[in-house]
Amino acid sequence: MRRGGPSVLGIVLAGGEGKRLMPLTADRAKPAVTFGGTYRLVDFVLSNLVNADVLRICVLTQYKSHSLDRHVTTTWRMSSLLGNYVTPVPAQQRLGPRWYLGSADAILQSLNLVHDERPDYIAVFGADHVYRMDPRQMLAQHIEGGAGVTVAGIRVPRTESSQFGVISPGSDNQTVQGFLEKPADPPGLPDDPESVFASMGNYIFTTKALIEALQRDAEDEHSVHDMGGSILPMLTDRGEAQLYDFSDNHVPGETTRDQGYWRDVGTLDAYFDAHMDLIAERPAFNLFNRSWPIYTHSGQLSPARFNAGGIASESIISAGCLIRGQVTRSVLSPGVVVDPGAVVQGSILHDNVHIGRGAVVRGAVLDKNVEVPPGATIGVNPDRDSELYTVSKGGGSGSPRRRPARVVGA
Repeated sequence: MRRGGPSVLGIVLAGGEGKRLMPLTADRAKPAVTFGGTYRLVDFVLSNLVNADVLRICVLTQYKSHSLDRHVTTTWRMSSLLGNYVTPVPAQQRLGPRWYLGSADAILQSLNLVHDERPDYIAVFGADHVYRMDPRQMLAQHIEGGAGVTVAGIRVPRTESSQFGVISPGSDNQTVQGFLEKPADPPGLPDDPESVFASMGNYIFTTKALIEALQRDAEDEHSVHDMGGSILPMLTDRGEAQLYDFSDNHVPGETTRDQGYWRDVGTLDAYFDAHMDLIAERPAFNLFNRSWPIYTHSGQLSPARFNAGGIASESIISAGCLIRGQVTRSVLSPGVVVDPGAVVQGSILHDNVHIGRGAVVRGAVLDKNVEVPPGATIGVNPDRDSELYTVSKGGGSGSPRRRPARVVGA
């Protein structure tokens, strides 16, 4: 972001292992997991940054990063003539024979990128959430407030606080008074005792403040070297942290239903529920907002085709799919084939899944290249499913009648 304004370098933290999403993350980093048919999770943060004219972005990777590196390299090509780029940056052991010790250490080991660009501000964003956001509005508040760091927060029920870093705002509702990492019983907000501000994992730093904090943290042998667990508490204690309320953020083309939508899809059930949000008649998250698009590249494929008897309703059907059976309330990635007599209900099918003739698939998440034999069933017999597949806790945040999500590895 230049054009006469402040210069901003984007750093996307994409090295997460995503253990709670196993087996979807058995062979890939969490940000590389498919979402919404054609996207990868990393596409959401990159689209938000690029739409906001943050056009120099480093994606820090580490865990099983091949598919993520390939996706970023082949999809996110910017204008080299203008000096813009989105580049994957693997762990390089620049500070000695060790991998990243935490998200703060990842940036510390990559400070050469900062020194090369010499930006005024640094946007450090997570790579595995589903949302739309205009970072320019957060940057404007950061500059006006003069803080060392501004952290984006979203209101969540206090009962869910153990899943997030929790921000305690001061009396001005902007200064960060305290930060607790996944507390069991934090105090509620003054205007809403049953809610807390959860950190979204998105930060904007004044460059000098970030470099000084990282160097100080590196000298602390007791630190966990984490952005949320180490850097933010440090700057909070020094009175240099402020809160950005995500509910104040607006993007072009948003609806009253999806304004303020943000999902951490860190578990199988959350991943499943977020997909169900996409396919309602009035979706909770609208993928068809052309004013603030989510970008990706899904390859050169023919349009989806429906043969005689092929039916799909309340579903997302990607290019290259061949539907000969019945599909309802499902999300199908490119190249999925559903044979005659097969039934797919409330499921998420990744690339090139093949559902055999007469098979029944309900409430399932099938990884890429899975072949379901003719006449087989998934999501019909719970006892048999638990013997053969990974079965989630089920239910999620949706209807109590929802069947558990089931995952079949490739």
